[in-house]
Amino acid sequence: MPVDQAALDAVALSRPEYELLVERLRREPNEVELGMFGSLWSEHCGYKNSKPLLRLFPSGGDRVLTKVGAENAGAIDIGNGLCVVMKVESHNHPSAIEPYEGAATGVGGIVRDIFAMGAYPIAILDSLRFGPLDDPQNRHLFNGVVGGIGGYGNCLGIPNVGGEVAFSSSYNGNPLVNAMCVGVAETAKLQSARAIGVGNPMLLVGSDTGRDGIHGASGLASRTDPEARFEEMRPAVQVGNPFMEKLLMEACFELASEHADWIVGLQDLGAAGLTSSVLECCAKGNSGAVLDIDRVPRRESGMTPYEVMLSESQERMLVVAKREHIDDVTALFHRWELHCEEIGQVTNDDAVVIRDGGVEAGRVPVQIATDPPQYKRQGVRPAELEALNRFDPATLPDLRPEDATAALLRMLARPNIASKRGVFRQYDQQVLGNTVVSPGGDASVLRIGGTGHGIALTTDCNGRYCFLDPYAGGAIAVAEAARNIVCTGATPVAITDCLNFGNPEKLEVYYTLEHAIRGIAEACFTFETPVVSGNVSLYNETAGRPVYPTPVVGMLGLLDDVTKHLRAGFPSEDCDIVLLGAALEQPASSLGGSEYLEAEHRMVAGLPQVDLQAELALQRLVLRLHSEGRIASAHDC
Repeated sequence: MPVDQAALDAVALSRPEYELLVERLRREPNEVELGMFGSLWSEHCGYKNSKPLLRLFPSGGDRVLTKVGAENAGAIDIGNGLCVVMKVESHNHPSAIEPYEGAATGVGGIVRDIFAMGAYPIAILDSLRFGPLDDPQNRHLFNGVVGGIGGYGNCLGIPNVGGEVAFSSSYNGNPLVNAMCVGVAETAKLQSARAIGVGNPMLLVGSDTGRDGIHGASGLASRTDPEARFEEMRPAVQVGNPFMEKLLMEACFELASEHADWIVGLQDLGAAGLTSSVLECCAKGNSGAVLDIDRVPRRESGMTPYEVMLSESQERMLVVAKREHIDDVTALFHRWELHCEEIGQVTNDDAVVIRDGGVEAGRVPVQIATDPPQYKRQGVRPAELEALNRFDPATLPDLRPEDATAALLRMLARPNIASKRGVFRQYDQQVLGNTVVSPGGDASVLRIGGTGHGIALTTDCNGRYCFLDPYAGGAIAVAEAARNIVCTGATPVAITDCLNFGNPEKLEVYYTLEHAIRGIAEACFTFETPVVSGNVSLYNETAGRPVYPTPVVGMLGLLDDVTKHLRAGFPSEDCDIVLLGAALEQPASSLGGSEYLEAEHRMVAGLPQVDLQAELALQRLVLRLHSEGRIASAHDC
């Protein structure tokens, strides 16, 4: 008989999706299979509402080494046989329920994505959004998230070099916690998340498997309003151990950098745990697998096959080794005092077979599991924007000269403008010794060891702009990130993005998602910064109200000579100060969506504006002036 609605709700599958699944399988799935399909067909894993739109992004280029979405992160050639590997990802819903662990494991997950590529992580950035801190719940979330990021990242010995923190009532109860990680690898030793070679062993390494994180992908990250299901979903939040992750990171990097010929694939266990890692590796390798889950090390007794396959316990990796090197790989991980258990092997079948005690507990066809339905909707422009966009800031009374100083001081005291030193000073910024420009400026700068080169890193997005005009807001996020990179003297080369939106099944939300993506795409084409990786986080809502559309852009820039970077501060008292770009006197319409309008008039209205060609010309001018030695510092407006 067909499953009841409660069972489908538990795995976030709709009735039509279940019927499609039965049609493709030509049978009804059992409980284990249903849970696995629910996770892989979830928005978090399957991108079923966003994948058609993501194809609008430019993703190729002379420096791009990976196909977007095909690997754990994107890789960009930086010369000298080296590449930068980068990605940004969200952990919004877990952080709304357990802010410390949610943020901490968000850092752990993005770091694993980087060293799964064979890269050594050298930097973390975080882009955070909260409701106003005068609300006790928002302050609880803020303190927990900041503490979790620092507590986990500092233990790993990876510097946290940048990011942003912003506040708005739209994020009440649903904070946005986006973590970005950047690593460096030898291009020739990049790893792939694939399972190839019939008979090759699949090794599970790292932590024991527990019951934490079950339904994290399908139940928590792919449904709306976690606050309304607080106690129900608490077990879906993973629990992290940064010291275990440190061992795992060092062991995996040693394996990839010194013994790459021992393995054929490397994959982290993140969302949906063993289910996603094994199925995705098989899909990439056009293979199948047989798993003996009796051999999965567990920290809790009585775990069912369903729980083992869907657990999102942290600090675990899947290694697909060459059969002749299984003893070598096992010895390496044991030397790092880590579990390394053979739990299965690669087959030439088209399915992943799960065995428990010698009995088949599930058989999941790879192609069906990794090909969820995709939805393309006709979005509807939110009706509230009509009046908001028509508002003309010129109708407001002029600020009197005698009131200007007080207004300026009020603006400087705003949490969105005030120094974030109290946040970033909780993070280790100098560990590894590569940080040249620390947080607090436009972008951070790091040296690439063994070369004279450097990289610049930043994250950016203004949710108010995207709320008022998602197309312009998306374009502005890229333009702002590029300005920040250019102000260090670096040339923008690529982005990674994290698209934070509400429920895409609401046509107004889908409209904002589509138009923000189109705006980002146009800006990326203009600045020649391909999108090499990213993440989509939907269903960010509280009490039915979506957060501001917040497509966070993480950008990478390159410096040929890291010693010739720029800083934002004035280097001496006798420097001339020059405003480049638009005229000092601007029309009132330029106040659309501004912090000033919200602070002084309690309004989020008007139309944000951007001229991408003017932006490009301005940025090229700054880089040219810098190359000619005519500017000593730069800061974007």
